[in-house]
Amino acid sequence: FVVPPDRLMGETVRILFLHVPFAWLGMGGWTGLAVSSLVYLVWRHPLAALAARGIAVPGAVFTALCLATGSIWGRPTWGTWWVWDGRLTSMLVLLFLYMAYIALAQAAAREGVSARIPAIFGLLGAINIPIINRSVVWWNSLHQPPSITMGKSAIDAEFLVPLLVSTVGFSLIFGGIVLARMRALLAETQAEARLRRRALEMEPA
Repeated sequence: FVVPPDRLMGETVRILFLHVPFAWLGMGGWTGLAVSSLVYLVWRHPLAALAARGIAVPGAVFTALCLATGSIWGRPTWGTWWVWDGRLTSMLVLLFLYMAYIALAQAAAREGVSARIPAIFGLLGAINIPIINRSVVWWNSLHQPPSITMGKSAIDAEFLVPLLVSTVGFSLIFGGIVLARMRALLAETQAEARLRRRALEMEPA
């Protein structure tokens, strides 16, 4: 609310203080998911698989919010709610990847099988992250080129500082949600393990 209207975008520039953090965390979330998946595949640590599952749902939500705020911003700026732009399309693919990972991880947990297949999928899905990042360079795009590169910024300080504050704030919210989900998933896993042990103990010898 303290940022003045942009000379080109007017009041719609305010949407970017939501849209940019959502995009950053959608991509950053999958990066964290892929790293956790790699750790699980290499060291078979169950906490790594749990971390990947904890990231997936908030990552999907933030990606969906990125697409929604982008459409809201695009309507007055581009004159349309949606275009098959390289970055828009690759972000939509990211949302589908999140949904597929969530389904795979839930199926693996429900069947009590190894999280190896979801982990492999999570690792392979990371290919889409550099595609999103470089899409405005590789293809003709309605999106502007990167505004911050190698420590340099093309954004005025009066816009950059609130944008960084917004990004840090949403990152903390994202991290808090991930930790809460990990605790909930861990409690659920422990409860299911106790139920299985009791069922085995009650079986006749």
